[in-house]
Amino acid sequence: MRPKGRANHELRVIQFTQPYLIHPEGSVLVEFGNTKIICTASVEEDVPPFLKKTGTGWLTAEYAMLPRATATRTRRERLKVGGRTSEIQRIIGRSLRAVVDFSLLGERTLFIDCDVIQADGGTRTAAITGGFVAVVQALRKLKEKGKVSELPLKDCVAAVSVGIVNGETCLDLEYVEDLAAEVDMNLVMTASGKVVEIQGTAEKTPFSKEKFDELFAMGWEGIQSLIHIQKDILKL
Repeated sequence: MRPKGRANHELRVIQFTQPYLIHPEGSVLVEFGNTKIICTASVEEDVPPFLKKTGTGWLTAEYAMLPRATATRTRRERLKVGGRTSEIQRIIGRSLRAVVDFSLLGERTLFIDCDVIQADGGTRTAAITGGFVAVVQALRKLKEKGKVSELPLKDCVAAVSVGIVNGETCLDLEYVEDLAAEVDMNLVMTASGKVVEIQGTAEKTPFSKEKFDELFAMGWEGIQSLIHIQKDILKL
C-alpha cells in the first residue's frame, strides 16, 4: 500500500489558494499533499540587455526552500545558489516560458519566485504547476490595466513526478517513495499534449522502453488532471 492508501495512478490531494499575497501581481499557495509552496509572479517594466528594443518580453524564475521545510534544518543559500537549486530554477523558467507569448507581453519581465515552506517530495513539479497559476494572474493584471491588448498566453502547463517503487509504477511520489524509487521521473507537458521536459533516472537497474511508455502514460494522465484543476480555478 502507498502512503495514505493512494492507488498507484492517484494524485495526492491538490489545492490552490489564490490570490495568496497582497503585493505581487500573481500569487498562489500550491499544495501537493504535504508539499506546500508559495509561488509569486512579479512584473518589471524592463528586459535583459539582449532583449532591449526587440519588443519582446522575458520570464525568469527563482526557487528556494525554507530552513525547516524539511525534516532537518538546511542552511539558507545566502551567498551562492547550490547546484540542485540552480537546476530547479532553470526547469521552472523553461517550463513557464514555453506557454507565454512574449511578443504580446512587450518589453516586460515576469519574475517567478517559488518558496518551499514544507517539502514532502515533488517540489519542482508543484512549483511549475503553481507557478503557472501565478503567471496567469499577473498577465490578467496587465490586461486589466490596458498594458497588453490580449492575454499573452499560448497554452497551459503542469508537471508531475512518476516512478517505479517496489516494482510498481506510481504517480506523484511522496518523499518516502522518492527515496525508495528504483526509477524517478519528472514530466512537464502542455495542455495540448506537447512535451516541455522529461527528467528520468534509473537509480539502480536500467528500465525498458515499455516501462518508460507506462511511466509516460501515467504522468500524462496526471498532468491532464492538474491542468483541469488549473483551468477550473483560473476560469480558463
